[in-house]
Amino acid sequence: MSVVLGYDESPGALRALRVAIEVAAAYDEPLVIVYGVAAPGVTGEEYGAHHEAVREAGNTALGHAVRVADEAGVRSTVELIDERPAPALIDAAARHGARVIVVGTWGESPVRGALLGSTPHKLLHLSSVPVLCVPAES
Repeated sequence: MSVVLGYDESPGALRALRVAIEVAAAYDEPLVIVYGVAAPGVTGEEYGAHHEAVREAGNTALGHAVRVADEAGVRSTVELIDERPAPALIDAAARHGARVIVVGTWGESPVRGALLGSTPHKLLHLSSVPVLCVPAES
């Protein structure tokens, strides 16, 4: 089993990283840190440039998260997945036999999440694995 974390360096994700490390350590399981890199838009020149920028940001974010996990003594692996965040996390959870998916929230209203499709909202409705939503520190 494992603990899967959606990580993007947002305020909610920073706190979710700490919680995911605590859960992984408590169960002595590896932490799988996931970044979905599908760029918005459909095609064209801008898509390629945007996709590469998102991949670069993902690599940077994942590097930071791995350092924090290493400092805490938690084994970790990283995955940049060419999907939007929710499907990327569900896919990683299935492949790694996840005990839980951990994601951060940043205080959007439930209505906004339902209308715009926030990652935590999508996961709560689509995931067959338990989802732990960690609010950003206030």
